[in-house]
Amino acid sequence: MSALILTGAGISVADVASVAREARKMEVAPEVIERLDKARKVLDGAAASGQQIYGLNTGLGANLGTAVEGDASTFQRQLLDGRGAAVGETLPVEAVRATMFARVAMLAAGGSGLSPHVFTALVEALNAGVHPVMPSLGSIGAGDLVLMTALARMLIGEGEADYQGRRMPAAKALMMARLAPISLAPKDGLSLINASAVSAGGGALAVTDALAVFAQQQQAGALTMEGIGANRTILDARLHMARPAFCQQQAAKGLRELLDRDEVTAPSTLQDPLSIRCMPSIHGALIHAIDQARLAIEIEVNAAADNPLVLGDDDLVLSTGNFHTASLSLAFETLGLAIAQTAAASAARFIQLTGSGRNGLPKYLSPVGGASAGFVPLQKTATSIVAAIRHKANPVMLDFLPVSEGVEDHATQTPLAVSKCAGMILLWRRLVALELMAAAQAIDLRDGFVPAPRTAAIHAAIRALVPTLNEDRPLGTDAEALYTALGSGTWPE
Repeated sequence: MSALILTGAGISVADVASVAREARKMEVAPEVIERLDKARKVLDGAAASGQQIYGLNTGLGANLGTAVEGDASTFQRQLLDGRGAAVGETLPVEAVRATMFARVAMLAAGGSGLSPHVFTALVEALNAGVHPVMPSLGSIGAGDLVLMTALARMLIGEGEADYQGRRMPAAKALMMARLAPISLAPKDGLSLINASAVSAGGGALAVTDALAVFAQQQQAGALTMEGIGANRTILDARLHMARPAFCQQQAAKGLRELLDRDEVTAPSTLQDPLSIRCMPSIHGALIHAIDQARLAIEIEVNAAADNPLVLGDDDLVLSTGNFHTASLSLAFETLGLAIAQTAAASAARFIQLTGSGRNGLPKYLSPVGGASAGFVPLQKTATSIVAAIRHKANPVMLDFLPVSEGVEDHATQTPLAVSKCAGMILLWRRLVALELMAAAQAIDLRDGFVPAPRTAAIHAAIRALVPTLNEDRPLGTDAEALYTALGSGTWPE
């Protein structure tokens, strides 16, 4: 894989995922260092003029009115020590890498005033695979600074790091990677931590996963239509042009392509249940929500969201609220609701397939009948998964308390909105696995039926892992195997 060239713009969600999950290396374009150097000189000049600069010569939060006495560089160490307040389970390495890269991308825009040698050290640590051990709890979405403190402390050789799969003191990890701890100039500590990089990095991974599961959901929906003998006229392009709701035409087109075949088969019914008939509308809304979340992430990782912000071209240092991620939080709350709606429809189709028998399918999709349970016990599993998804779909962005003596009286809870959305995606993939299993069984029970080429390929991929149900057996094991395959990155498109 070729190195990713950092220019200070144009970073995509896919770029974040490639660095986080595939250890893609980075190279820094010369103009980035020039931009950082220019901003640093503007910052130093403003400080020398006596300008009050938040976090450089003033305290933070409620200490805003307190002047920093003595060595401003020493204050940066104090700032980090005083904000090492994160707790809880540590973030997985891929989330930490996504966080590190998100901060690198933001800093490359040049608005922080960060010393160029600190930026270079962060890039080198990420390229070398030295990752801070980052607890997961402590951010309320007004910047992720309490969580980000672990990153800054690692770069100065304090705290703990993960290197080559081993947890060790950060100083030892840097030494083993042939890197050296850095020194901090005024404001460097704040520049490293006062950003929403945990939210943006984790959000990029969530969007990447949502896109993958959506493609699999389209496959499951198409396979259900095959298995149940659904009326495919609902996918007619003219119907969706008549009411062009967000991305509805795109969803219908994707389903038509999955179901495309030479011969025309007669539908079993005039109108199918709404979870089938309204699939393009439901899936279209989800496509739109994913795209809005992607856009919000890509704005964030390509932006100068620092406070204070250095405007290098204007020789100014100004306080901002750019660290506040209300739009990012809202995008992921919306995405969560769209996922919940799609997952509920998937579960409904699963219950239609595995119920008392529809469109000529046998009861519970059991070929033996009688007292056979067939697929019906999995209805409870699907229902429990939907309940878990619905619970996570409850919004959190309004759940905050005023802190820091009321100076910080609003928050966005973006990290929580992103992490619960990521959890929903994993649960949703489990429902997709159940729908694929049931749809494949339904196809097997339709005597003489030959699915379309693309749905036949999906059916074959399922059958490579899960055999047809001929008599009752523990289906949970099969569902787990299929879920794992869907998340492996090797599932056929």
